[in-house]
Amino acid sequence: MTTAVAGPASAGSRPEVRVAGGALRGSLESGVAVFHGIPYAEPPVGGLRFAAPRPAASWDGVRPALSYGPPPPQSDGLGRDPSSQDTTGDDWLTVNVWSPEPDPAAKLPVMVWIYGGAYTIGASSRPEYDGAHLARDGGVVVVTFDYRLGMEGFAQIAGAPPNRGLLDQVAALEWVRDNIAAFGGDPNETTVFGESAGAGSVAALLAMPRAAGLFRRAIAQSVPGTFFSPQLAADIATTCADELGLRPTVTDLSTVDPALLALAGDTVAATMTARAQRWGQAAHRSILFAPVVDGEVLPATPWQAMAAGSSREVDLLAGHTRDEQRLFTALTGLLGQVTPDQAATALQVFAPGPDGARRYRDAYPDAGPDQLYELVHSDWLFRMPTLHLAQAQVAGGGRVHLYELAWSAPGLGGALGACHGLDVPLVFGNLTNGQPAMLIGERPTSEATALSARMRTAWTTFATRSDPGWPAYDSARRLTQVFDTTSLVTAYPEERSRLIWQDHSFPPLLPGLDVR
Repeated sequence: MTTAVAGPASAGSRPEVRVAGGALRGSLESGVAVFHGIPYAEPPVGGLRFAAPRPAASWDGVRPALSYGPPPPQSDGLGRDPSSQDTTGDDWLTVNVWSPEPDPAAKLPVMVWIYGGAYTIGASSRPEYDGAHLARDGGVVVVTFDYRLGMEGFAQIAGAPPNRGLLDQVAALEWVRDNIAAFGGDPNETTVFGESAGAGSVAALLAMPRAAGLFRRAIAQSVPGTFFSPQLAADIATTCADELGLRPTVTDLSTVDPALLALAGDTVAATMTARAQRWGQAAHRSILFAPVVDGEVLPATPWQAMAAGSSREVDLLAGHTRDEQRLFTALTGLLGQVTPDQAATALQVFAPGPDGARRYRDAYPDAGPDQLYELVHSDWLFRMPTLHLAQAQVAGGGRVHLYELAWSAPGLGGALGACHGLDVPLVFGNLTNGQPAMLIGERPTSEATALSARMRTAWTTFATRSDPGWPAYDSARRLTQVFDTTSLVTAYPEERSRLIWQDHSFPPLLPGLDVR
């Protein structure tokens, strides 16, 4: 039920709306009404530390909504834009809204963004997540928000509900349901979309009973296959708490400075590869946090739940980039430097089944160490989990459209290919600030601008009528939209990898190496 009503829009550049908590004053930027830093839940501090989110308190008068809220606790300097926000304070759980028409009569589609960052870093204030282009060009209301990360949001802590970061996301979607009409949005036409850990969050929401009915459509961009078992999550949380000489309990951790918890997590993450025998594949990729398949908040993995029909009423758009791993290979200094031993280890650890390494070598007979290393990492972490999510949606009786981004990023002389994260600036249309500039270059080419426009149109059209402009995916034809300089619809292009992984189920990660 929508409880928000319109407030009187003030003249000039200060639009006003009234939501359930009170009146808000935003700004007008290039024809789009913008509202930043609106609380959707109480600050999770003090007695609410590590608790499920509680609805935000109301306020008197007109609340300025002109600046982003502080980012959730995380590593210093990561995921933050100090020039554009106040990084102090504990009001981490806030939303931001961009609307081309803040009038309840407008009933525009709504797109709610969940950022990525390995469930450890990120902030809605990053310039690449500015929703103005999507709102203005697509005629949609765009919402972004912050949620708890790392130890605060995903650690398995005794006395605290699991998956608090996911519960924050549900609370933000409930806020959208109850308030977005005041900004011109239609709560019955909500699309949730996200990339990387944000796409993993979207997948989790599709499997969560608490999220049922909060969105009609979903877009999952590069879904990670990393969901933790309670055993693995508990062991990692114990190790992080040990860094502070504490136990992973609410009693021990609730008075610890959040920055110290983030630092403890960083310390453990830096030594994870030495714990491979203990934590298996997660340690090999230094993955410290992920949604936990706890049986209650998240009853099953997304692939299991969706194949059983959990999201058949939600239309899905899913896809990945062609060269997902390339960015990480470059960041670790291995681009063009992978040795045969490193490739062999990657195949042994990440290829599915006892003969996975041989199957990769047979399927890609001309591939050298660099290509094999990138293929198996790309497939394990993003490409095959995304494909299997689409297949699970079909198996459960739902509808899904599949895509692959194959356009090579011009940044770094084109060495990054169609790497992980390249889709984000293209979808938002923010091509020149921060990480987008590294991927696309300081001056976007006409090719980049045109591709961005095509992807924005596809995303907003899907959010409007569940049709991004190409046929739905099915198990027979496997039709996929390939975005490139010249885009086309074809059979799923990564067929060799699909066959290698066709019998894998992406179960929750367990301690040790016996997870394949």
